[in-house]
Amino acid sequence: MAPHGKCCGDSSHHLESDEIGIHYSLYNKIDKENLECLNETTEGSGKTVFKPWEERLNFEMFVESDADEELLFNIPFVGNIKLKAIKVIGEDSDTHPSKMRLFKNRPSMTFDDTSCTADQEFELVHDTNGIAEYVTKVVTFNNVNHLTLHFPSNFGASSTKIYYIGLKGEYFEAHHHGVTICTYEARPMPQDHKNPLTEFSAGQLGGQ
Repeated sequence: MAPHGKCCGDSSHHLESDEIGIHYSLYNKIDKENLECLNETTEGSGKTVFKPWEERLNFEMFVESDADEELLFNIPFVGNIKLKAIKVIGEDSDTHPSKMRLFKNRPSMTFDDTSCTADQEFELVHDTNGIAEYVTKVVTFNNVNHLTLHFPSNFGASSTKIYYIGLKGEYFEAHHHGVTICTYEARPMPQDHKNPLTEFSAGQLGGQ
């Protein structure tokens, strides 16, 4: 079992809000069009929780689980990231998720895939303001193009609600392989393309 991560509590509370916002700006590097949230009550609502730090307390936008308390996010990025920490905001109630599991570079995961060992796990605390910060193992999450977040449980409610998920880290442009350009001769030169039949005929004629 992967070791549990640690929450650093309110260690970031002394930072100015806009400074925290600068650190938690990876939301704009998410490929939102292909982001997927499984077991959401309202289709597309899972995408709304990845928003600017300044909008973290906008509780009109949230995701709620449907059939049970589980939620699973498949999060593709437009490049590569180094993930350093995560913040999760929920209600001060039993609907707040109690555990978070992280999987690196495993696209299109389903709940059937979550039985495998996570790359890191966290026990969550009730957080309604984004004070708690869950620090990731940077060595593990230093080259991420796809992140899966699994919330398997909450504090006892039949459904889970999340208002904000913040991702802290660095972004790197994806590297593309260069295309090799070959230059071809535009006009064939006669001396480079001798006709062997002509040479043979000339030799035969000379020997007669």
